[in-house]
Amino acid sequence: MIRTILIALFLLIFFIAGILIWAVTAVIGHFNKYRQDIICLRAVQAAFKIVLLISGVKTEVRGEENVPKDEAVLYIGNHRSYFDIVITYARCPGLTGYVAKDSMLKIPFLRIWMKRLHCLFLDRTDIKAGLKMVLTGIDQIRNGISMCIFPEGTRGKGENELDMLPFKEGSLKMAEKTGCAIIPMAITHTADIFEKHVPFVKKTHVTLTYGEPIYVKELDKEQKKHLGSYTQEIIRKMLQAEFEMQNEQI
Repeated sequence: MIRTILIALFLLIFFIAGILIWAVTAVIGHFNKYRQDIICLRAVQAAFKIVLLISGVKTEVRGEENVPKDEAVLYIGNHRSYFDIVITYARCPGLTGYVAKDSMLKIPFLRIWMKRLHCLFLDRTDIKAGLKMVLTGIDQIRNGISMCIFPEGTRGKGENELDMLPFKEGSLKMAEKTGCAIIPMAITHTADIFEKHVPFVKKTHVTLTYGEPIYVKELDKEQKKHLGSYTQEIIRKMLQAEFEMQNEQI
């Protein structure tokens, strides 16, 4: 419970400091929007790293060389924990927006920060709003801002981490329309941090593996037609390889 309390206290401190950061970056934004965005990115990344430190989370990263540093990409990953966002966002090399459910808009301070960080919000009940969100994401990628989506649509809750929910095909449209690289991410054991024993946060060893970039234009017709399931299978194989490696080390 002590870790949970410490995280709550730190987030309260960041909330207060965030007001000052917001004011300073608002002034900077009048002269240099990119500089404003980068300061906000690094501030939140620093906060997330402190949260991981307090949580006792040790992240083992593989394949980070597969992530381009000079171009916008579409990150696609499996999803089992709120900490998936904390872990992956803390390592983004450049400006990156996440796609979140629209219920996050009900949280005032968080909503403001997420919009500043180029996050987009998905209303699953409104097809037109969903299409508009995708088009905005396409524009952001074309303007050099990476996007991250967890295509299962919600957190997986099964015991077997290989049993993912189906990837929603529409979530890959941003890569299809822009030609950007899809970076598959395989994340393990994150539910062990919090979700499996709410409200306790427990020390956990997790892995984050980045797969080789996938370029839609290089795929065959059938792979393009089922891009969601194709990408999901790649991530499933990455997860399987990680678990096999872990079992060999036991």
